[in-house]
Amino acid sequence: MSNTKIPVVPSKLIVPFILITFCFALWGFANDITNPLVAAFGRIFNQSQTVSSFTQVAFYGGYCFMAIPAALFIKKYTYKSGILLGLALYAIGGLIFIPAASTGLFWPFLLAFFILTCGLSFLETSANPYILSMGEEATSTQRLNLAQAFNPIGSITGAWVAKEFILAKMNKLSTDERAALPVEKFDAIKMADLQVVKAPYVIIGFVIAIMFVLILIKKMPKSKEADTGKGLDIKGTVNRLLSNIRYKEGVIAQAFYVGAQICVWTYTIQYGTSVFMEQGMIEADATTAAGSYTIYALIIFAISRFVCTFLLKYLTPGSLLMYLALAGIAFCIPVIFVGGTVGLYSLVAISACMSLMFPTIYGIALKGVGDDAKLGAAGLVMAIGGGALLPYLQAYIIDNFNVYVSYILPLICFVVIAIYGYRSYKKYPFKGIA
Repeated sequence: MSNTKIPVVPSKLIVPFILITFCFALWGFANDITNPLVAAFGRIFNQSQTVSSFTQVAFYGGYCFMAIPAALFIKKYTYKSGILLGLALYAIGGLIFIPAASTGLFWPFLLAFFILTCGLSFLETSANPYILSMGEEATSTQRLNLAQAFNPIGSITGAWVAKEFILAKMNKLSTDERAALPVEKFDAIKMADLQVVKAPYVIIGFVIAIMFVLILIKKMPKSKEADTGKGLDIKGTVNRLLSNIRYKEGVIAQAFYVGAQICVWTYTIQYGTSVFMEQGMIEADATTAAGSYTIYALIIFAISRFVCTFLLKYLTPGSLLMYLALAGIAFCIPVIFVGGTVGLYSLVAISACMSLMFPTIYGIALKGVGDDAKLGAAGLVMAIGGGALLPYLQAYIIDNFNVYVSYILPLICFVVIAIYGYRSYKKYPFKGIA
């Protein structure tokens, strides 16, 4: 029987697949409502981009910190247990925005982001391999790409909420105008803006609580790798993974991919703001207008992911990954060296190239690792820590040079990804699976 005749999702697993797939949208929402807050916190607290970038350090640091504990937890228990704990931490992190907004300080928000993303780490460590296990291995990458295709739907919603309910509702005074205010007036505006930031996170916290209940009461399938009665065998698992060159290179490629994605999307606001201010807009209006381009990028990302999921029926994952990384490099060139409207459009176009990368690298790296997938997934989630480090470095470049030059970092990331795609294509050739 050919791969094309194997169902991507068995009919008896449709409802569990839908529930877990909805979690992909939920963490997409968290990722992309948060990206614009680097710019927002810079205005609210009158601080540099480098300091504000700690928003992303805390956000993606939670992924890195909790990945191994999450993997050990789900290896000892079940994927469902990991997802439930992840949802609980996600909800708690969102609700911590209530006291954080009342303090008027930056660091409580960092704590809230960290706890929230500890939950996302549990979700991703559990949900990605769980989806891979919901059917035949021959269709595992198609299945994961299908589930991941709903992630940008959450991302688009998050970016839209950030634009319409945070950026658009903040006080219109520019950073320089705020800095010139008396302390009492500055603090009053700051506290009002923090209430604006708080509201969406509190609402999503309650939505996550509802999702927790739905998954809790639904009987979920046991994965093929789960509940086999095996011990944790951490040493053996680590040794097997470290001897798997495809897996090791996959972790490196994933770190650079996430770094590229977060750099591209986090600073689209700053890039667009610079472009529109050069055209005569005031800072507040330029920032809101730039938020629209983040949404455009995410829409293109979502469409491209569905297209690439279809193409995986006919192309090897490694080859498509390589071609898209090369296209990403090409689009980075006008972003860096041309700027203006052309650079901004090219920046948006990069998202089409990124759409396939995360799930395909994930699928290639975990192919054939069996029960080691639980701890192996943790390594790939820890690679999300790349998203914590590179935005900080990009912010430093922005503060000391300009936002255009800073996009040299995503270009370097795409070079690494292209190399992994090439090596996967040449060393691990297979069609329709990874």
